[in-house]
Amino acid sequence: MGKKARIILYRYIFPYTGLFLVKALSSTYRLRIIDSENESSVLDRDGSIIYASWHQRFFPGITFFARRKPIAILISQSRDGEFISHIVNILGWCPVRGSSSRGGSEGLKQIKDLSLRGYKIGHIVDGPKGPFGVVKPGLLRIAQVSGKAIVPTITSSENPWIFRSWDRFMVPRPFSRVVIRFGPAFYVPPDLEGDDFERHRLMIEQSMKELYEDTDRIWSDEARKREIFT
Repeated sequence: MGKKARIILYRYIFPYTGLFLVKALSSTYRLRIIDSENESSVLDRDGSIIYASWHQRFFPGITFFARRKPIAILISQSRDGEFISHIVNILGWCPVRGSSSRGGSEGLKQIKDLSLRGYKIGHIVDGPKGPFGVVKPGLLRIAQVSGKAIVPTITSSENPWIFRSWDRFMVPRPFSRVVIRFGPAFYVPPDLEGDDFERHRLMIEQSMKELYEDTDRIWSDEARKREIFT
């Protein structure tokens, strides 16, 4: 295959076909939002927000958060990041290139500037390759630089497909019941370092784990399911 054909495949055919399929699948979901006041109170107060999610569960949020624009997302400067950045552009989000290892300072500066202009910030706390469920320091650095609140953004679905990836990535099946839940906000002081920084990181990590576990218990609790979906 020639270079021109590969460019057409990877920049146009694969991304747009994939996005069409994602939107088609997502349109079948029975989606409910719970604890929405945790999101709205932060947006009313600060004008911006940091949505924090596990990599394993971000699929239901792809089309949902397309309606929450403008959103900025920090993406690594790796070769894979270039492709992801292109996808993010197609979704109408703003990719900011940088990571803890390459271009981090510049990326954080851009994130801060965008948040001051009213952009929301999306962040996958354990991406792109894990360890699963571990909140990496980058999430807290974004909060410190921007001054915005971290709001755990929990997604859960009944009987999803589970893939054999490093995090057992989940995709809700067609016509699934899906919950998106917003957790309580966390603010990270800008001068927090050392042991205090690590305690905050662990606190956020544990809170997210407990929120995911509690939200997943909805599917085995008939009373909670009826309350949410009727």
